Amino acid sequence: MLVRRRTMNMERKNSYKSNAINTDDSRSRRHTVIVELRKSKKEDHLFKRRNINENDLVSPIKESDCQSPKSMYMDETFRAMCSEDPQMQFSGMLGARKFLSRQKNPPIDEMIDLGIVPLCIEFLQKTEYPHLQIEAAWALTNIASGNSNQTGCVVNHNAVPLFVKLLYSEYSNLAEQCVWALGNIAGDGPIYRDIVIQNNAIDGILQLLYKDTSLSVQRNLVWLMSNLCRNKNPIPPFEEVKRLLPILSKLLWSSDEQVITDVCWALSYVTDDNDMKTQAVIDTGALPRLVSLLDANHPGILVPALRTVGNIVTGTDQQTDAVIAAGALLKLKKLLKYQKPNIVKETSWTLSNITAGNRDQIQAVIDSGIFEEIRNILKHGDFKSQKEAAYVVTNTSTGGTPQQVMALIEKYQILKPLCDLLEANDQHTIIVVLSGLMQIFGLINRMGGIENFCVVFEEIGALDKLEKLQQHENEDIYKKAFIIIDTYFSEVDPVEADLAPQELDGTLEFNPNESKAPGGGFTF
Repeated sequence: MLVRRRTMNMERKNSYKSNAINTDDSRSRRHTVIVELRKSKKEDHLFKRRNINENDLVSPIKESDCQSPKSMYMDETFRAMCSEDPQMQFSGMLGARKFLSRQKNPPIDEMIDLGIVPLCIEFLQKTEYPHLQIEAAWALTNIASGNSNQTGCVVNHNAVPLFVKLLYSEYSNLAEQCVWALGNIAGDGPIYRDIVIQNNAIDGILQLLYKDTSLSVQRNLVWLMSNLCRNKNPIPPFEEVKRLLPILSKLLWSSDEQVITDVCWALSYVTDDNDMKTQAVIDTGALPRLVSLLDANHPGILVPALRTVGNIVTGTDQQTDAVIAAGALLKLKKLLKYQKPNIVKETSWTLSNITAGNRDQIQAVIDSGIFEEIRNILKHGDFKSQKEAAYVVTNTSTGGTPQQVMALIEKYQILKPLCDLLEANDQHTIIVVLSGLMQIFGLINRMGGIENFCVVFEEIGALDKLEKLQQHENEDIYKKAFIIIDTYFSEVDPVEADLAPQELDGTLEFNPNESKAPGGGFTF
């Protein structure tokens, strides 16, 4: 049951180890894990943001919830915007922007129906009136913070090229407002994201970042970049996104938590694809810093940093080695005791992909003492974390050496808490555990310790659980349970037992390796 499970979405291409099995099932499972985690954290990383001026919150126009006065004010505002007098235009635009900055239920559709968007586009081009441009950009920003239809109204009036052009404005407030507007548009989805990219927004972003920008501008720029890296179907054009990676890597060292958070999100999106893109992130030198952020006290930073590291270890052995060399294992061990179950679950998933690697990587996990915490999770963790921990054990039992597998059983006493999951309500978890047990039984049988092991297996109550599974409605479950019982707990010829099938790449292998029992025998 050895598999590295990269996917964060079912739609994207996946990368798996050469000895991976059942990749479609693993793809679906990974999708479920990440969707759940993202739902629980959706407030931590907003894809759209409204610009609300706290000083305006006491405005009677904004606070009026009475329909008639509101409609009257809106009509007056729109008439002022349609005036030929620049002062009246500005006054009307200011009032409209304040309407759209309402803290609750801004009248976006009402303002669109009045025809505010084309007027804002007109004002956006009045370079002789920068204050009018700023108010127009602000209003459009808040319209674009709404639903896709509202955002589409802004895009369809050709606002994107105007926003990109104004990234070069000499007025920093205007440039920043256009960054914010582009961030909302790109955050709506892949279609509008690509429109922003196609209009050369990345050139404007880079020139702004290389200026001595304020922290406020920098925050909005990094958030915009993260939205340009986000979304699938289609994925963003990597040749464009790749241009952002060096500056994103540099900004990982920012002292500002919000900047670091959005950089980590951006890198998590890039590494959530293939090995080539993952390597591009590693080549920027970002990995050591990402690993160091696994110690972050701020959950907003920790979640995307952990996800990025988790994505990287689904890659090549060399990429996984780089994560281990950066000192990730001790930090991951610490995160297995984190107070939030979702972090424990994500950490366990990351470790399951490391143990899906080569034997040196498995040994590094064993040497770190991580299996002490894996045992505790199997015993006391929430079910979703237990499920991931079961993968850590099964992947180790599949790809590890006899000595490594025996360490799990003898030193870390993994067997009983692993077998307790045979009573789980989740069929997939039971299959994972059974697959691991088939590997363990086969290994110990080849090493000559099967009789003692069977006694221990029965003493911990695991045989009873296994017998019940022979009545399970899932065909894969009852077949695996039957094979173990029939092979190791029935009266069979020793030669037949030695030829017991082992699971490899999703099939039953009848050509086991010859291994010998340790000199001191077995101690279970």
